Amino acid sequence: MRRFVVLFLLLMVGIVSVVQAQTPATAPKPAPELKKLQPLVGHWTFEGEGKPGPLGPGGKFTGEFNSRMILGGFFLQCQMSGKLAESEMRVLEIDGYDPVNKDFSSEMYLGDGSRFTGVITIAGNTWTYAGKWAVAGKQYQLKDSVTFGPDWTSATEKLEISADGKTWTPLFEDEWTKVKPAPKK
Repeated sequence: MRRFVVLFLLLMVGIVSVVQAQTPATAPKPAPELKKLQPLVGHWTFEGEGKPGPLGPGGKFTGEFNSRMILGGFFLQCQMSGKLAESEMRVLEIDGYDPVNKDFSSEMYLGDGSRFTGVITIAGNTWTYAGKWAVAGKQYQLKDSVTFGPDWTSATEKLEISADGKTWTPLFEDEWTKVKPAPKK
């Protein structure tokens, strides 16, 4: 009987040790760099003009952009909708910070089935997106410059596209205005 009690106690100590070793001391916290994405959080409206180029004739467009921090503040989720001529645009964007590469990543999924994958460089009030856009069975390179106003409630954007990474063509230019408060849906 004594052997059984000693064996039971050793088994309990072992189980408690394993459980404690698997329990993290503190929950993970978002990297402090993610605070740089905070100015984009909220409801925005935009209007601009698409330029004629490899993806079509261009034209004037308008839309809305809503963004919020998600998953405990580790990522920024943005949803955009708009109109270009008779066409509707829809975009889902997820941005985050990559602590291994020490940069911001951006993934965009568009309503036409296309996808952008790239990085964001933040320097003061200018955000530069650079990456690849797969659309209609072809891959293009994009570079997008967004410059926020001094009060972070307005922005201008210029996006360029390239098939070869050497020759760049303007794709569109637009202006953004932060609207308060965000509409309820």
